[in-house]
Amino acid sequence: MAPTNANSNLLINPENGYCPQTKTYHTLRPKVPLPLSQSLSITQFLLSLPQTAAADVAFLINAFTGERLTYGQFLNQLQSLAFNLRTRFSLSKGDVAFILLPSSFHVPALYFSLLSLGVIISPANPLASASEISHQLHLTNPSIAFTTSHTSRKLPSNLRTVLIDSPDFISMSTQTQNDLIDFTVPIVNQADSAAILYSSGTSGKVKGVLLTHRNLIALAASFYHSESQTGSTEAQSSREVTLSTVPLFHVYGFLGLMMTFTVTYTLVLMERFDFEKMLKAIEKYRVSHMAVSPPLIVTLTKSELTKSYDLSSLQLLHSGGAPLGKEVTLKFKEKFPDVELIQGYGMTESGGVGAGMRGPDEANRYGSVGRLYEFLEAKIVDPATGEALPPDEKGELWLRGITIMKGYVGDDKATAETFSPDGWLKTGDLCYFDSHGFLFIVDRLKELIKYKAYQVPPAELEHLLHSNHEIADAAVIPYSDEEAGQIPMAFVVRRPGSNITAAQVMDFIAKQVAPYKKIRRVAFIDSIPKSPAGKILRRELVTRALSTNLSKL
Repeated sequence: MAPTNANSNLLINPENGYCPQTKTYHTLRPKVPLPLSQSLSITQFLLSLPQTAAADVAFLINAFTGERLTYGQFLNQLQSLAFNLRTRFSLSKGDVAFILLPSSFHVPALYFSLLSLGVIISPANPLASASEISHQLHLTNPSIAFTTSHTSRKLPSNLRTVLIDSPDFISMSTQTQNDLIDFTVPIVNQADSAAILYSSGTSGKVKGVLLTHRNLIALAASFYHSESQTGSTEAQSSREVTLSTVPLFHVYGFLGLMMTFTVTYTLVLMERFDFEKMLKAIEKYRVSHMAVSPPLIVTLTKSELTKSYDLSSLQLLHSGGAPLGKEVTLKFKEKFPDVELIQGYGMTESGGVGAGMRGPDEANRYGSVGRLYEFLEAKIVDPATGEALPPDEKGELWLRGITIMKGYVGDDKATAETFSPDGWLKTGDLCYFDSHGFLFIVDRLKELIKYKAYQVPPAELEHLLHSNHEIADAAVIPYSDEEAGQIPMAFVVRRPGSNITAAQVMDFIAKQVAPYKKIRRVAFIDSIPKSPAGKILRRELVTRALSTNLSKL
């Protein structure tokens, strides 16, 4: 045991970060310095970092058209937009900007120009329904919106709206530098609100997660220093290229954008996801890094299309958004032995981070999502007793630290329910830390299937289903049963050419699990509904199950 710097009387196990006196897990990552000045926006902080990219190096590439935006052009856009948005629309600190846009060249400069002014950005899914958008507008009460001519009809007519595909917006992005000489941005403090990002809404209406500039600065500082500790100088000199498969309105897309800015990679943007076009982009632009969701890992592992493209440039895939099973990981490594596959864990409420892997040694901890993130401490709490638990015991994961959200916008009740009285964020995830400090996600507490006196984690069964070569995708939900209370039911997507039956699916699982975990109903489906980050939308499947002709065991 080693004493902590903060309190020499506390002993922390250097192997796993656990302190038996406080029953708290501490990060094992090196300490990351943070800026001392409190008058600092995330934009100012990012621009203050040493930039290794020349002004003429590509910052963004459109995956579909090949259009490029250099670092120099991006910085000019950022400054021009900040000037015009402040002077033409009188935007000021604390205003909320609702952003209803697909991923595009205009989005990064728009985000960071607004943030430099102290405007709170609120990016939303442009494919959301009118009622979903109405709910988000009610939560955030924006003073301005940014969208396209195609999606503007989803917004109320009395909301001031800027169309980014209009000549006027393009003009605002290309202000001459002479006009910017006397322009100064307002003072923005780290404690000021920066962004309202939306939780995935897998179990109800979406919630607006409020993050501050301090939250974002801590994340950016962590990205910057972790890269410098893992050989980023060599990586940057060879101009690493990363491809974004997650929309920029999502927390993981936003973090990917911020990381690209922090470590000066070249970012290839896809305005909409298409699997084969992604493979073409990897080949054409020699993509080396990608942030992906577990369903995409499954597709890469099983698809025959990958043989038609040169994917040899791929070095590292970072999987997040949902658990990734050991079986899928091993099959991916068998197909792509030279690609490092690392996992991470986070949620919008924690700033998108929680735990992660660094380097090949940690990547070999199959089934784990890595070690506790910088700036965070954790507890594993027994949901029944409220008692904090030691390593290798399962309970709800609680997190506390500088990246944790300020709260839910317009929902004090949900905020109070999500935080403990002493400031711990209750994640709702059933987890455990092992003796080496690696975090393992079992499942969502609310998604556990209550079969008689047993609890069945859907994710465990989904991982097994994904290991079947005849199954393209799968999801498991609870199905009401008079005798058992609930039984595990599977929705299965067959691979092309497969004729696997419900009985074969159930038999495949029955051979690998305890009797109470067996799948007892099966329905075949064309695709599994998921959030942009790859989380299964179980409530949609539960609704569908009530009206589907099912096979029962």
